[in-house]
Amino acid sequence: MAAVIERGGQFLLIEEEDDGRIVFNQPAGHLELHESLVDACRREVLEESAWHFVPRALVGIYLWSKPESRTGIAYLRFTFCGDLGEHEPQRKLDSGIVRTVWLSGDEIRATQERHRSPLVLRCMEDYLAGRRYPLDALVSYA
Repeated sequence: MAAVIERGGQFLLIEEEDDGRIVFNQPAGHLELHESLVDACRREVLEESAWHFVPRALVGIYLWSKPESRTGIAYLRFTFCGDLGEHEPQRKLDSGIVRTVWLSGDEIRATQERHRSPLVLRCMEDYLAGRRYPLDALVSYA
């Protein structure tokens, strides 16, 4: 799960450690057992950024593999957009998270070499292009 979160023309990103580098990513993470995709997105945004978030639409579904990956792992990302809620500035962030940052679209485009994956830019661009799919397209029996 991942979230594209915009406030006043800026986007919430996290700086995190990945393979010995500090990279930018949207708040993102994994689905846990018995958890819906929407609930996983809410939880991951809170754990990684200390912001409450309510997904309102699906921006897209993306498949990506690291070109240099030796593990054969592929990432299937469900990216949401929605409403930003309350901030908990004293909340401890997940392990590996350095900090949260707000960047403009131009700043995100200018820092592509520091993105965790090409999905960071693609998801933001799809959001800006107005791509939205209804949440009721996602059916969960979690």
